[in-house]
Amino acid sequence: MTTPQPPDGDEPPRRWQDQDTEQFSRPPGDDPSSTMSGGYGGAASGGAYYVVDEPLPLTEEELAGLRGESAPPPLLTTKRVMPLEDEPSGVVQRYLFPTEKFRGEWKRHWIELGKEIGIGLAATLLMGYATGYLAKKNIPSGVTIVIVLWLLVLLWIGWRIGDWWFDRFILTNKRVMVISGIITRNVAMMPLVRVTDMKYVQSPLGRLLKYGTFELESAGQDQALRKVENLPNPNELYLRIVEEMYEPEAVEARLGRVAEGEYGEEDGT
Repeated sequence: MTTPQPPDGDEPPRRWQDQDTEQFSRPPGDDPSSTMSGGYGGAASGGAYYVVDEPLPLTEEELAGLRGESAPPPLLTTKRVMPLEDEPSGVVQRYLFPTEKFRGEWKRHWIELGKEIGIGLAATLLMGYATGYLAKKNIPSGVTIVIVLWLLVLLWIGWRIGDWWFDRFILTNKRVMVISGIITRNVAMMPLVRVTDMKYVQSPLGRLLKYGTFELESAGQDQALRKVENLPNPNELYLRIVEEMYEPEAVEARLGRVAEGEYGEEDGT
């Protein structure tokens, strides 16, 4: 004898049966219809079920983000390009035109003064030996001459140090420049759009002390900036120049200057 079914809309509440609880007591691995791993099961013939693992504890960085705090800086960084300088020095400012964007300036590596430092040390040692010898021989005029010569050598070394101090390699978004000289000032430049090839060379000593020589080519022509010696941190400087040549938007983004319509259509600056 069959039990009559109630009409639609008048169905009484359904009571729990044993088969209704099987989907919750059965392990996920025993469910043949399970399609996902990691504790999540798919749809079974009797219904769908989900097994949720215990929540993982939040890290300090995640907690700091929830509290609105800044996460601590990473121990290691992958930044390979040196930070950009904000403003040029007074030595360089006068050689930049208003629409040019300054990217950085660098003095040559101190190895540029290696010869002068060696001469100064040798002159000091010789002066000490010569003055002591002449003083024992009671030749005061000879001592005076030796001291005067030593002072002249020191004056020449001071001049070379001043020349090194004012000698700058400059990078902008338009060109590279080298400024040198104290009395007679030399300014050489090359547009970035004219650079067809560029490389840097490091000797074993250069790799140890982090300096190198840059060689720039421009359409097969001999340029004033064809060879720039003893520049510091050549790898980082090389990346800086290449980035300025091929990815100026990346430089602008790092400076926070990216704005709609800021770059030109022809040269991307």
